[in-house]
Amino acid sequence: MSMQAWVIGNWKQNPATSNDVSVLLDELLSKMGTQKQTGTTTSNSQCKLMVAPSCIHLSAVSERLASSTILSAAQDISTYSANVGAYTGDCSAQQVADAGATWTILGHSERRQYHKESHDCLLNKLSHAFSENLGVVFCIGETQTQYNEHQTLDIIDAQLSVIKDLLVQQPHLISLLSEKLIIAYEPVWAIGTGKVPTVEEVSKTHQYIKQAIAGFASNVDNITVLYGGSVNASNAGSFAADPMIDGALVGGASLKAESFLAIANAFDQANA
Repeated sequence: MSMQAWVIGNWKQNPATSNDVSVLLDELLSKMGTQKQTGTTTSNSQCKLMVAPSCIHLSAVSERLASSTILSAAQDISTYSANVGAYTGDCSAQQVADAGATWTILGHSERRQYHKESHDCLLNKLSHAFSENLGVVFCIGETQTQYNEHQTLDIIDAQLSVIKDLLVQQPHLISLLSEKLIIAYEPVWAIGTGKVPTVEEVSKTHQYIKQAIAGFASNVDNITVLYGGSVNASNAGSFAADPMIDGALVGGASLKAESFLAIANAFDQANA
């Protein structure tokens, strides 16, 4: 694989306290330092790391990671405004960028499920993110019922149509896509359940996603597509070995430095 691999930790609504955040970052940075010294990771690391803390911890995490190679991301941004406004409880793209985030996760299945995020809502969010120079990790994936009824590719088409519509409205964004857009394919039925699709299934779906995006952004030769959904230290190697899988969006396993870095090392070694 010549492409840069990405391993992204979505901390969701964790950890509980800023003290716990510090402990996690201490472990992460010290283990990374140890790996560098002992040579258990390739020095010109082929794998980019990113973590997405909750909004209240974003500034502290960004500040702490500023001198490291780990990027920080927001888990979401406001749909209503890219900067300021009367939107109680929301954080805008400009605000999270100012807090040190360089990326944001958008369209996570939990946001789609609990916050009923619609096509138009996500269209706004994507537009706001790019207007503030944030990269976007855009999450897509089908539910168990949709999977059982063989609707996976139809659902993916519907979800990717947000990007298609954005490019129709703002064609100048096409040139940014390969650097500023990462797709995370997360089958909803595999998130936190321990149920995992086969590598072959994921590979075929990723190939479909790459072709779909090339279909409406023809000069984007290769979009980064990550797999998410019960990725852990023991199965990461099999995903990393497949050339269609460019990395992982990690949930629970990102809350422990050891398992998060083990997943990163699996992608490092596959790319070395």
